Amino acid sequence: MLARSLRRSGGHGYIGSLLCSYFSKDGGHCSFTSQVASALPVTSETSTLDSYRTDDGYANVNWDELGFGLTTTDYMYVMKCSKDDKFSCGELSLYGNIELSPSSGILNYGQGLFEGLKAYRKKNGRFLLFRPEENALRMQIGAERLCMNAPSIDQFVDAVKQTVLANKRWVPPPGKGSLYIRPLLIGSGPVLGLAPAPEYTFLVYASPVGNYFKEGREPINLLVEDRMYRSTPGGTGGIKTITNYAPVLKAQCEAKAKGFTDILFLDSTTKENLEEAASCNIFILKDNVISTPDTQGTILSGVTRKSIIDMARNFGYQVEERPIPIKELMVADEVFCTGTAVVVAPVGSVTYHGKRVQYKVGELSRKLYMSLTGIQMGLLEDKMGWTVEVE
Repeated sequence: MLARSLRRSGGHGYIGSLLCSYFSKDGGHCSFTSQVASALPVTSETSTLDSYRTDDGYANVNWDELGFGLTTTDYMYVMKCSKDDKFSCGELSLYGNIELSPSSGILNYGQGLFEGLKAYRKKNGRFLLFRPEENALRMQIGAERLCMNAPSIDQFVDAVKQTVLANKRWVPPPGKGSLYIRPLLIGSGPVLGLAPAPEYTFLVYASPVGNYFKEGREPINLLVEDRMYRSTPGGTGGIKTITNYAPVLKAQCEAKAKGFTDILFLDSTTKENLEEAASCNIFILKDNVISTPDTQGTILSGVTRKSIIDMARNFGYQVEERPIPIKELMVADEVFCTGTAVVVAPVGSVTYHGKRVQYKVGELSRKLYMSLTGIQMGLLEDKMGWTVEVE
């Protein structure tokens, strides 16, 4: 993989500064058009990057062997603002390392959020995003909880579009995967005492990905964790703060060492109700009724979760959001997980207190997966108005 570093010039990205003549002010943020992505200024860096382009315009990647690992792409998007200001104009820069003060809010106090969404390549060569405004709104809600400034919904979506277009050769061919997009919002300014950081950085990068679990589309196997808990009432389990994720690693690593795919957490109060897996929401089917734990501030309100609920109701299913006791999971007819990364993953078994329950892979999860990905990839009509075309 080609090593690339981020040049700095006056605190702004090198490539980004060259793009200023292409940007125009629009409602307090920079707008970006498809012409910009295809007409990035020719520099020695971009010429070198072009040498890694194949004859068909794609990056030199074995698309058939994509997993969910990081493949560094060409460009990232960066936008900054002070605590007393609003985000305004961001820039594209070559993908690379960033500089942070040792006393930055993100490094010392974990003041940071991230999002995850995907871009798909349609058969006509255009690109589709799936409900990016939902990710933008969720970041704003999380930022308010962590006393951070956040980009507007328009700024967020615009930055995501810029990142996709600038890295368009890394978007997999239709049916071969997607471009996973990772927006970050971090307290980048220096702070010693516990307080909100004086500066914030919004950064978007991307990586082509395939299936999240090594099982691919095969059923996954979950271990129920009843010693460690993902979140607590009044905490931050309902927002996508970075501090939610490192605490699950110990339980997840222990589960994987025993041969399980992932961990499934219970609530920390009753220790009897389902919450979510380390990286996805969970659903159960019993007697033609679909149930999923209600969020109530301790469970992340996933964009895929929300979409699956609407889709299942349109299919005629009764869907309930409520507390689900572990005993109901053990007698379910079908179980599946949802998330941006995992999409819809059927669950083959759940193990709790040494008891393993196996489930049939039913028609429901397959139907939901095919319908959702069909919309995301532009293969099915989007009657819900969920997709956004990148132009």
